[in-house]
Amino acid sequence: MALKSVEKYLESLNDGRIVYYKGKKVDNVVIHPVLRASVNHASLLYKWQQDPRKRNIVVKKDPEFGEISSFYYIPKNGNDLMNRFELIYETTRWGRGFFNITKAIGSDALFALMIITKHMDSVLGTSYYQRVLNYYKYVVENDIAIAVAQTDVKGDRSLRPHEQQDPDMYLRIVEKGKDGIVVRGAKAHTTQACVSNDIIVLPTRAMTDKDKDYSVAFAIPANTKGVKMISRLEKATEAALNDSWFVMGRENVEIETITIFDDVFIPWERVFMAGEYQFAGPLAIMFPTYHRFTAISYRAGMADLIIGLGKLLAEYNGIDDKSHIRRNVVELIKYKEILRATAIAASNLASIDDQTGIAIPNPVMTNVGKLIANENYTDVIKHLIDIAGGLVATLPSSQDFENREEAPYLEKYLAGKKDTSSLERAKLIALTRELISSFGALLITGMIHAEGSIEASIIELYRLYDYGESKKLAFYASGLKDEL
Repeated sequence: MALKSVEKYLESLNDGRIVYYKGKKVDNVVIHPVLRASVNHASLLYKWQQDPRKRNIVVKKDPEFGEISSFYYIPKNGNDLMNRFELIYETTRWGRGFFNITKAIGSDALFALMIITKHMDSVLGTSYYQRVLNYYKYVVENDIAIAVAQTDVKGDRSLRPHEQQDPDMYLRIVEKGKDGIVVRGAKAHTTQACVSNDIIVLPTRAMTDKDKDYSVAFAIPANTKGVKMISRLEKATEAALNDSWFVMGRENVEIETITIFDDVFIPWERVFMAGEYQFAGPLAIMFPTYHRFTAISYRAGMADLIIGLGKLLAEYNGIDDKSHIRRNVVELIKYKEILRATAIAASNLASIDDQTGIAIPNPVMTNVGKLIANENYTDVIKHLIDIAGGLVATLPSSQDFENREEAPYLEKYLAGKKDTSSLERAKLIALTRELISSFGALLITGMIHAEGSIEASIIELYRLYDYGESKKLAFYASGLKDEL
């Protein structure tokens, strides 16, 4: 047993998986001119495991398995969750401010599955928990990269799964047999599925008895027969191929797919729920609790990039002493530090599951942080643009700066503060442009919808919050009660 090398990870992806990009079947994602950017980004996790400067964060000593990926270390207390925050925060910063979802989302799903299947077994007499543990052992020992498919395509969103005109609008079991189950349907937004080794599938919502065929969870290799992945258009990478200054688009991209399950067979040992509708809702909630903790962790790391970029732009533009610019920068700081504070609070106020001993991030603080992240990202971009100025929209291309006829004019007329470099200023502005243009649609949609929508966090907060002490205080303050 050993941690996987970058080379072994790359080799593992050339396995006959079915992936499409822009209407064409992809022979090998590792060498595809666009998709390889997502491969490169995911491979950093394996590279850092071999880096003596970084492995103390991405590698953990486990009493049972020895050295394992820190992502797969099961949190047993608040301190373990705090270490997980640091892991996700730092790996996001090392990825140029971009989250590296590979392993993070897979471990979020595994922790949720461990907890829910243990409770399911105790209530229903099933035997799913041991299957999850067996799969976890396989993942750890083989250092597997995992994607998660939870969000169904949903069809008519006003209807429950069993009410849909087309029954395949939610992934469902179409056959149960002695050796396993057969599923059909599609999942949307499956980030990095086409460059991961395995895919964990989870239910997307609470189910009723009539929805039991849709109450299904399992794990399969990405090259399983019948699995087909249709990638989204990767604007950032395509733009980066034409502009040498767009570094992130070439090296730090994650790709989403519509992942289709065309009568896919799942052996029983990889099935973790098959009709137990009573536990579809709890699983659909437990997974986002972990994944939203992951979200506020990586978004704090991304915010660190935006703070640094905003401050440098202010300095190069010669306006870092202006009051409105200071306010802009402080708003960026507030955004990041509130996310970091909620992650710390969610760790320190964690609960411990009574049956598995696994630490669960405090869901109230987690969802507060997630709401702050969702609702304020557009303002963060507004503040950054206000600092950067109009050149974000009108800056000439990198090719113009490389043309010896044009370069002297650009260096002269795009100068900023005295003794600063015109070229450095232009590259910082180009990075701002990349964040809001080629990455713009992805980031603004992701920061509002990824890891659950604004409404999902509102529902969770309203449902979970303990109003008891607050109501007692209101009674006391109004004189309806004599004491607290």
